[in-house]
Amino acid sequence: MEVEIGRGKKGRRAYGFDDIAIVPSRRTRDPDDVDISWKVGDYRFELPLLASAMDGVVSPETAKIVGKLGGLAVLNLEGIWTRFEDADEQLERIAQLPKDAATREMQAIYQEPIKPELISQRIEEIKAEPGVVAAASLTPQRVARHYELALEAGLDILVIQGTVVSAEHVSQTSTPLNLKEFIREVGVPVIVGGCASYHTGLHLMRTGAAGVLVGVGPGAACTTRGVLGLGVPQATAIADVAGARSTHMLETGEYVQVIADGGMRTGGDVSKAIACGADAVMIGSPLARAYEAPGHGFHWGMATFHSSLPRGARVATVQNGTLEEILVGPARENDGTFNLFGGLRTSMATTGYKDIAEFNRAELMVAPALQTEGKQLQREQAVGMGSNGKAAILVND
Repeated sequence: MEVEIGRGKKGRRAYGFDDIAIVPSRRTRDPDDVDISWKVGDYRFELPLLASAMDGVVSPETAKIVGKLGGLAVLNLEGIWTRFEDADEQLERIAQLPKDAATREMQAIYQEPIKPELISQRIEEIKAEPGVVAAASLTPQRVARHYELALEAGLDILVIQGTVVSAEHVSQTSTPLNLKEFIREVGVPVIVGGCASYHTGLHLMRTGAAGVLVGVGPGAACTTRGVLGLGVPQATAIADVAGARSTHMLETGEYVQVIADGGMRTGGDVSKAIACGADAVMIGSPLARAYEAPGHGFHWGMATFHSSLPRGARVATVQNGTLEEILVGPARENDGTFNLFGGLRTSMATTGYKDIAEFNRAELMVAPALQTEGKQLQREQAVGMGSNGKAAILVND
């Protein structure tokens, strides 16, 4: 539904997770009968989870822990782990920086060149754990330079990730990455993103990607909306890209995984993301709370250390549980921040859905009044692409 912003501009109304609720169906189901598994290429995972490629969240060690729990962790191949042999020393240094100097000092730390030998070493460390799938991320600007080393070391899944990734990058100064040609030749499943609209999602799917990341600006460590004015409330973004998945499947017969990236803190948020149409979720800040997380109580996005325009923030968190407790329990709090995927399983059982594909079709209700008591309704304006290809403004009311 479009609303008039002013005489010269209209925008679609858009919704975040706090604005919607999942409607119970006519049946319930035993939680043990619910299947929350999903697939990327030939790889099947018991948890519909990607641990976000944040240096404060994913290390080779946490990647192995998440893998053994049934999820997939994505290592940032342009981060601390491939720039420094003793990465933990630098992560501890970042954690001790005063708030007013953190971004400036992090920019200096990330000036250290990426070391090719560390790319191989880190992936080999993950692969040393039997049965764990190795996934890692590179930005579109650097993927052609580094991906071969990663593949030679045994990388199983490649993530091409940026704040916004498009299938049609225009540049007069450099040759843009041709995603369609690259994905066809790379030889492993490729996940690309982020995007936040139907048309961008559809274009990325047409490149041959195995999965598409959905989310621009929703995460706790992201300030893209404040710095650039870009972003789409996450419930609407997921539903739009899920619609693109249906179109793409009708066109080609190929099913592309839709992965909600960011903006989820509780099991309820994860459940709503799946109910909106996601096949899996990528989360960062909930995992930064784990005792095993390498950030020593902090996490930050990949754009925090941008050399000229940092976006994102070094966010402090309280480390108060293990990765296992946060992901699959047992929960020690009743606020939904522990046993995230037990929450998803119970939500699906309570509403009677047996698997993720069925839960994608769950009935939703727009219910802003259901937001947490005392939390004011957020009014967000987010720039996306309209169906005519022109800039459109989405209003979260």
